[in-house]
Amino acid sequence: MKIKTELTFPAELKDEPIICELCKKFDIILNIVEASFSTATGWSILILEGSEAELDRAFKHLEDSGVIIEESQKIA
Repeated sequence: MKIKTELTFPAELKDEPIICELCKKFDIILNIVEASFSTATGWSILILEGSEAELDRAFKHLEDSGVIIEESQKIA
């Protein structure tokens, strides 16, 4: 399963390796389509690929970390 998602990172998370952790903690493949970070905030558009269970775990981890999931859609 592939999901394209847009994430927003609050200022307190901008120095955390959250995107890197996704690949290390979960059995998923990640592609960074676009991203921008400043001292105040950050955002990224990612394509995540993996089993539905692993993707669910990854999204739960993001939410629990304080990342805002703006939009997600399944892609072919």
